[in-house]
Amino acid sequence: MTALILHGGAGARRERNYDREAAHMREVVEAMKVRLDAGAWALDVVVEAVVMLEDSGLYVAGRGASPNLAGGYELDASLMDGDGRRPGAVAALQGFRNPIRAARAVLEHTPHVMLVGEGAAAFCADQGLDRIEDPEAWFTRAGQGEDNHPPGALGHGTVGCCALDDQGRLAAATSTAGVFGKMPGRVGDTPILAAGTWADDRIAASGTGQGEYFMRVAATAQVSWRVAAGQSLVEATQGVINEIGGLGGDGGLIALDRAGNIADPFNSQGMKRAWLTTDGQIGVEVFGR
Repeated sequence: MTALILHGGAGARRERNYDREAAHMREVVEAMKVRLDAGAWALDVVVEAVVMLEDSGLYVAGRGASPNLAGGYELDASLMDGDGRRPGAVAALQGFRNPIRAARAVLEHTPHVMLVGEGAAAFCADQGLDRIEDPEAWFTRAGQGEDNHPPGALGHGTVGCCALDDQGRLAAATSTAGVFGKMPGRVGDTPILAAGTWADDRIAASGTGQGEYFMRVAATAQVSWRVAAGQSLVEATQGVINEIGGLGGDGGLIALDRAGNIADPFNSQGMKRAWLTTDGQIGVEVFGR
């Protein structure tokens, strides 16, 4: 039994057309279904899916980044292997193409959980990760105009994926670049375990939205705690989104449990998302189901 769910951000606006993003998300899910059917490890699958999302330039992550107020492109990512709760993360990374690959390298080649800024960049160089030679030519600035927030205000811009493999292992990965006009050095929930990303032996979850609020409620880990207390996955994720909304924040969550159940609540106008159910069905949605 395998399953997967991914998101391309909770900043969707009803006045925009998302046909390209919907088609691409379906393409990613189809590719990952082939990998899962072949027995791939959940951690490999979530990394591969997020790399595809980062490289597309369609979302506010990876190539889709917009510059901060100082003109720099700072990228964040994290991942977590539910089997043993093994994590890796990077924050405020500049100069490298795939922050999720950098987070994977932190997991596999350091004793640490997170590297940031210049230290993260030096580590990526040592690991031989792909560099960005010309930022102005590489980045597509997908986030410009998606949110109606003023420069420097809280916006949306994240991609993520959760997977269940045929060995019952769960994993989650999340990547972001923030939105146009963020303050230099700003780090949201995406690289923060328990806030933007979580996976254990019960659930895998990835968040998207106004990260400051997700950090305040330990959003993704709280899903697992609620499930452990007896709530269904749908109840748990909706409860977290309700709590975020009660504080004045918006966004969404995707989550997956060991039984292959999926959940994707949000309180923003829309959330770009796609999924693979345990019976092999693929779905894609931006607004309501």
